[in-house]
Amino acid sequence: MKNRDSKNHLQGKSIYIDDIPEISGTLYGLVYDSPIAHAKIINIDYSKAEELDDIVRILTYKDVPGENQIGAIIQDEPLFAEGEVHFIGQPIAFIVAKSELAARKAKKLIEANFEEKTIVTDPREAHKNKSYIAPPRTFKIGETKNIWETCEHIISGRVKSGGQEHLYLETQGAYAVPAEDGNIKLYSSTQGPTAVQKIAASVLNVKMNKIEVDVTRLGGAFGGKEDQATPWAIMVSLAAQILNSPVKFALNRHDDMRMTGKRHPYDSDFKMGLSKDLKILAYEADYYQNAGASADLSPAITERTLFHSTNSYFVPNTRTTVYSCKTNLPPNTAFRGFGAPQGMFLIEAAIHKAAEEIGVRVEEIQKQNLITINDEFPYGQLAEEDGAVKSWETAEKDFKLKELFSEVESYNSENKYLKKGVAVTPVTFGISFTNTAMNHARALVHIYQDGSIGISTGAIEMGQSVNTKIMQVAAHFLSVSTSRIKIETTNTTRVANTSPTAASSGADLNGQATQVACIALYKRLTGFAAKHFNVEVEKISIKDEFIYIEDKKTDWNWETLVEQTFLARIALTENGHYTTPKITFDKTKEKGHPFAYHVFGSAITTCTVDCIRGTYEIDSVKVVHDFGVSMNKLIDNGQIEGAVVQGIGWVTMEEIAYDEKGRLLSNALSTYKIPDILFAPKSIDIIHLKTDGHKFAIMKSKAVGEPPFNYGIGAYFAIQNAIKAYNSNFKSDYNSPATPERVLMGLYQK
Repeated sequence: MKNRDSKNHLQGKSIYIDDIPEISGTLYGLVYDSPIAHAKIINIDYSKAEELDDIVRILTYKDVPGENQIGAIIQDEPLFAEGEVHFIGQPIAFIVAKSELAARKAKKLIEANFEEKTIVTDPREAHKNKSYIAPPRTFKIGETKNIWETCEHIISGRVKSGGQEHLYLETQGAYAVPAEDGNIKLYSSTQGPTAVQKIAASVLNVKMNKIEVDVTRLGGAFGGKEDQATPWAIMVSLAAQILNSPVKFALNRHDDMRMTGKRHPYDSDFKMGLSKDLKILAYEADYYQNAGASADLSPAITERTLFHSTNSYFVPNTRTTVYSCKTNLPPNTAFRGFGAPQGMFLIEAAIHKAAEEIGVRVEEIQKQNLITINDEFPYGQLAEEDGAVKSWETAEKDFKLKELFSEVESYNSENKYLKKGVAVTPVTFGISFTNTAMNHARALVHIYQDGSIGISTGAIEMGQSVNTKIMQVAAHFLSVSTSRIKIETTNTTRVANTSPTAASSGADLNGQATQVACIALYKRLTGFAAKHFNVEVEKISIKDEFIYIEDKKTDWNWETLVEQTFLARIALTENGHYTTPKITFDKTKEKGHPFAYHVFGSAITTCTVDCIRGTYEIDSVKVVHDFGVSMNKLIDNGQIEGAVVQGIGWVTMEEIAYDEKGRLLSNALSTYKIPDILFAPKSIDIIHLKTDGHKFAIMKSKAVGEPPFNYGIGAYFAIQNAIKAYNSNFKSDYNSPATPERVLMGLYQK
C-alpha cells in the first residue's frame, strides 16, 4: 500500500497551516526578538511602532494573564523576555497587525537599549563555569576504576560532533481562532498537540478544555516541532484571546533558522581499554552537550545519549557522563535520533582510533564486541535478540565485504588522485520513550451507518506515513478495504492527553491503540452476527467484507452487518487505549528495562575522495536492517533511504556556525548546505533481516523512523579511510562534519 497522502501531495492539495482558509478579520503576527545573545534590557520603546497604521497591538510579558513560561521539562524558558535576554532570536514582544507587511514595518521602528553581558557559546567554557541546564547524569556498569591495569591497549581522545538544522519544508507556524465562551481553536504545526494545549492553558490562565488543538499534518519536523512549535502557537492564542480575533503567524525561512534550536553539538572525551584479543574491557566518556540558553528537551536528550553510548557493543565496564551545558545560543532541541547519534559517533570514533593505534582493521574490533542475547546494556536491560550479530554477518556475506575491501584496495593502488574508503556501521537502537509515563496512546474508531469508518488517534502525520500504517491496521483487524477508512485530523478534543509523535513510537503506540479498538468492534459485530445466525460466535468470521460461518460465505456483507448492528442499538464506536507493557526505568539507580525492544542493523558505506579538491562522493550504502516483519516495505524502505541521506548530511556537509557573539552565520541556504539529489549516494541497497519480529511492535513490524539515521555516520569514517589511503601521515581529529575544507586539510596534513 502506498502512502495515502501521495496523490494529494503530488497535486498540491494537501492542507498545511498556510493552506487553511483565513476567516474574515484575521490578524497577522510577527515576533520582535533579541538582537543580542546575552544582555540586560535597559529600555524598549514601542511608541513609534504603535503609531503606524494597521498596527493593532504589541504584546509583551506584561500582557500574559497566566504564567509567562513555556518550559516543558524545566520551567526556565519565558514566552517573552522580561529583564534579560539570553540568545539572539529570543522573543521579546509579539506585534499584531492587519497585514504582515505592516508588522514588519513596525518591527523596524522599535527602539531598544541593552547592557551587554558575557556571552558563552562553547559548552566546555560553560562546563568550566559549572553552568548547567540540569545536574549531570551518569550511567555505569561494572567498574572502571581498576580495570585499566588489565588492559593491553588504552586509547583516549577528544571528539566533536556538530549541530544540524532541521530545515523542514514547512516552517514553524500557527493559526488561532476564537470561539464562543472564551474557547480557542488552535491550528498548530506541532508534533505535540497536548503539550501545546497544556502550555497554552497555563499561559492564558484557562483550563485545558478551553484550548482545542488541531493538526492535519506537518510539512516535515524531524523533532524540530516536538517542543519548538509551542511558543508560536501560544503567541497567536494569546493575541486571539486578548483581541477576540483570529490571529495567524508563520516564520519565514531566515527567521526560522535564526530563532530556533538545532541538533545539539557535542564536545566529548573518551578513554577505552582493550584486551590482547581486542575485547573492549572498559569505556569511559564525558559528553559536553551544548544545550543553548534553556532546557527545552535537553535533559531527555542527554538521557538518550547515555542509553546509546555503547551502540551495538557489549562493554562490561563503562562509565558515561553527560553535562548539559548552558550557553547563549537558541535552545537546542530534538532531532531524529534524539541524542543517540552523538553517543554512537563517539564510540565509533574511539574504536577507529583504537584500530589505528593498535594496527588492526576497525572491523576486527567492531565484530569482536557485538552485543548478543543476554548481554547487558549499561542501563541494566538484557539483550533479547542477536540482531547485531545477525545483521553484521548478513551484510558481510550478502554484500561480499571481503571482496569489496579488495576492490577498494585495488582501485586505490591504480588511482593517484582519487581514493576510495569503506566503513561498516552497526546500529542498535532502543524503541520507546525513555520517560516511561509517555508510552501510551488512544484511538477513537467510529463505524458509520453506511459502513464507512473514521479513525482519530494522537499520531501526527509528518511525511513518515503513520496514517497509512494506522489505516492498514484497521483494515486488517476489521477485514475491510482501506477505501472505507478515513484518518481524521489529530485533535485534542477527540483524543486527549496524547504523547508527542516522536521516539519512533508513533506507529507502535497509536497503531496498537487502533488495534485494541478494532478488535473490540470486531468482537461486537461478530457477536451480533452469531446471535442473528443462531450459531456459536467462534464459528463467525469476517473475511473480505463478508460474514462467514466457518468456511461458508453468507449473504451478509459488511454494509448489511453494520446496518443491522446499528438497528439493534449496539455501539459502533470504540475508544482503544494502549500502554507499552514491561517497560520501567528507575532514574535514582539509572537502571531498568526502558525499551520495548531494540532495532538492529549494519551498513557498509563506500565513498570516493577527489584528492586534489577535497570533494567527495558517496558511492553506495548497503544496509541490512531489522524491520521485524515489515507491514509496508515501500514505506519502510523509503524511511531508510531518507534517514541514511540525512545522517550522511550531518557528518559531511551540514555545518552549523555561530560567531563569538552568538550570531548564526549559516543562516541561509547559501551558507548551509544539505544533501541534494546530486550528493545523495549513487545507490542505497536494503536487505530485510530475516526475523520473527517482536510482539510489542505493531503487527511485529518494528519502528523505522530514527534507527537508520545512524547508518549515515559511516560516511564520515569512509571519508577518513579514503584520506588515509592518500596521506599515510593523516591523523583524524574526529571533528564532524567532514566538510570539503576539512577533508582538503587532512589530505595534505603533515
